[in-house]
Amino acid sequence: MKPRKPITVLLAEDHEIVRQGLRLLLDAEPDLEVVGEAQTGRQAVELALKLRPSVVVMDIAMPRLNGLEATRQIRAGFPAARVLILSAHSDDEYIRQVILLGAAGYLIKQTSADLLAKAIREVEKGNTFFSPSIAHRVHDLHPPSPDGRAAVKKGKTVLSSREAEVLQLIAEGKANKQVAAELGISIKTVEKHRQHLMSKLDLHDTAGLTRYAIAAGIIESHVQVTIL
Repeated sequence: MKPRKPITVLLAEDHEIVRQGLRLLLDAEPDLEVVGEAQTGRQAVELALKLRPSVVVMDIAMPRLNGLEATRQIRAGFPAARVLILSAHSDDEYIRQVILLGAAGYLIKQTSADLLAKAIREVEKGNTFFSPSIAHRVHDLHPPSPDGRAAVKKGKTVLSSREAEVLQLIAEGKANKQVAAELGISIKTVEKHRQHLMSKLDLHDTAGLTRYAIAAGIIESHVQVTIL
C-alpha cells in the first residue's frame, strides 16, 4: 500500500521563538510537514497562495496584516485552504469573526502539542476543531455564510479588505508615504482611504483610528504606544 503523503503546514506567527518551537513540535510528527513560515500576515497570504499547504496555522496578532484579514485574503484566493487559528485571545468576538471568515478551527496558545497535531489532522479532513475551553461557545455564535465571507451583526460597520489593510498600517504608526509604499498605491489614494475611514467610522483623528483598530482586534494595544 502506497504511504499517504504528509499533511503540509504553513506556520504564520510573528514571534520567532514561538514559531521555531511550533516547527520542532510539528516536524516530530511523521504525518505532518512544515513547508513554510510567515512572520507577517502579508507574508502568510503570499506563501499560502504560492505553496498551497494543506493547513495554515495562523496567529491573529500579526504585523502588516492581522490574522483575521490574512485569513479573509487566503480564503478568497485559495478557497480550499484550511485555516486553523492559534491565538492567545479567546474572546467570543474573535471566535465569531474567524468562523464567519471561514476558518476551520480555533485553538488557544495554552494548547498541548498533541492537541495541535490532532486539530491539524481534523481540519485537513474537512472537519472543524476548537479548543475544549471554547468549543461549547461555538454553537451560540453565528455560522459561516455559504461562500465563507464574513457576515456582520446588524448595524456593525463593514470595512473592505483594502480599508482594513490601510487602517492597520495607520494604527501601527505608519505615515501615508510608508502605507503607500507598503501597499503599492499612491499617497493620494492612501489619503482618500484615511478620510473615508474617518467618515465611515465617525472618527476625527489618527488616535481615534488607532483606538478603533485596537478595540476591533486589528492590532494589539502594545503595537502602537503613541495613542493620545
